[in-house]
Parts: sequence; C-alpha cells; structure tokens
Amino acid sequence: MSKTEPYTPQGVIPACLMPFDADFKVNEAAYRAHLQDLLSVKGITGIAINGHAAEVHALTIEEQHRAVVVTKEELQDKVATVTGIHTDSSLEAGKLAAYARKEGADCLLVFPPNFMTLGGHMRPEMITQHLQRITDACDLPIILFQFPIPSNLSYPLSTLISLCERFPQIRAIKDMIGDGNQHEQQIRELKALDNPVKTITTHSAWLIGSLALGAEGILSGAGSVIADLQVALFRAMQANDLAAASAINDRIYPTVRAFYDAPLLDMHNRMKEALVILGKMNEAHVRPPLMKPTPSEIEKIGRMMADAGLTASNVYRNAP
Repeated sequence: MSKTEPYTPQGVIPACLMPFDADFKVNEAAYRAHLQDLLSVKGITGIAINGHAAEVHALTIEEQHRAVVVTKEELQDKVATVTGIHTDSSLEAGKLAAYARKEGADCLLVFPPNFMTLGGHMRPEMITQHLQRITDACDLPIILFQFPIPSNLSYPLSTLISLCERFPQIRAIKDMIGDGNQHEQQIRELKALDNPVKTITTHSAWLIGSLALGAEGILSGAGSVIADLQVALFRAMQANDLAAASAINDRIYPTVRAFYDAPLLDMHNRMKEALVILGKMNEAHVRPPLMKPTPSEIEKIGRMMADAGLTASNVYRNAP
C-alpha cells in the first residue's frame, strides 16, 4: 500500500478479533498470528482493529494503544490499519485519534458515543462536537459508523449528510442501518455529494443484497473467519457476475447462521469458537459480561463450518 496518498476506504476490510488468555489478559502472540492469517488473504484493502469484533468495549485505553502499535508492526504498509475510536468522551476520542496518527494508522473508524442512545439524534451538535475534537487532533480519513435504527444511535439522514459535508475527512460510512430502504437512500445520496462518500456495508447477514444496492466495500467481523469468501463475493458483484456471486453467497450462508442468529451480541464469541474449530486459535475466551457459547451452540458452529466447506486446511483460502 502506497503511503504517498491518503488511504481510500473501500473493498474488503475484515474486522479482527482480540484473543485473550484464560485469565482474560490480551494474548499478544495469538493476536499477531491472527493478524498474519488475515494479511495472507489476497485482495483485502485493510484490517479494522479496536472495533466490536475486538471487544473494544472491554479494552482499556492502554490496550487499545498497544493494539495500534502491534498491528502496525505486523501489517506495516502492506494493507491499511483502520483504527476504531470508541469512547463516550469526546476529549478522549481526540487523544485516541492523535495516538493512532502518531503510531502510523491509516484510517479511523469512528463510533457514536454510547451516551447518545438517550436521544443524541435530537442533538446533532453533540456528534458534530465529537467529530470536531477528532478532526482537530488528526487528519486521517474517517469511516463513520452508522448504527442500526433500533440502537437509537443511528444518525438521521439529514444529520449524516450534514456531517459528511462539514467534515471532508469522512470518506466512507460503515453502514449497519438495518433497513434496506434507508440503506439504498444513503448510498445514493452519499454518492451524489460534491465530495462523494462511499458506503461500506456491514450487513453481514445480507451482503449480496447490500452490494447489489451499490455498497462499495465490506467491513465485517465475519471477515475474521471468511475474508477470502468476502473478497470473492465483492469481486463477483463488482464484475456484475450474479451467478458467481450467488454461488459464493451459498457458501457464506451457513456462516451467517453460525454467527448472526440471536442473540446478536454473541456474534464475535461465535467467531472465536469457529477459529478454534478450524485450528486458527487455541482458545476462545471472551471478557465478561460476554459469555462463552453453550456446548450445543459450539457444536452447531462446527456443523455450519462444515456446511460452508471450511476446514483447517482451507480456512482463509476457501474462495474460488
């Protein structure tokens, strides 16, 4: 990846997991190995860290800092390091952004402050101030995370457009709005801006439909397991080869059932279990209050991996 120009967020960006030991300490050796596994997938444009998949809600600021350093050591400039900015404090968000910039990150993934669930959508000046603190501290391109409507953290379309116009560092949104109608409207209106903004989908349960509506990339925790299949699907859709895309989607579907059935908050716990089953992680520990899946669910995950044709010998290399 060239460092002469700012990174353009697009294409397939797997969101990596964060391995822990049995005592819940970060397992740095396992994290480095996980990054190298993802880096081996041809066609990805970046790797997202310090996001939901990495259990960022349970990481200390020091652990988030260390993740940036370790990730850059492993990825170097081969693909982009996309660093999550996840905090309820706008002041801390600016510090996290500045640190990411100093340590060589290529892009920021900005989460809405959780406190805004109490009605922040009615006070757009709150997220404006949050982003102002970040952009004052750091000039990296931004992927703005658009949350699902039921979360009460999504931005009304008028606010989303206003933010993209006010902050030209926003080069893409990670869209999880969960509503096909608004998803398509956002894609179209963001593309129509004087400074167009890309939509990167994280609708991992319906990727083929989202890409058909015009999404220009995938940023997904499922990429921690099936990045190669996501690359193959994205390329087929870009080539307007619906037959190939449909065949790839048939292979992805069992992993959707493995990861994204209710309750949704267990999705990344399930991905860790899948990587243990596939021989890519030795252990699957999650920090409380997240809990390990039940034995019956782990058995189901194993069956779904088999139905998807994923094995220890072909994981990360299972795409056509």
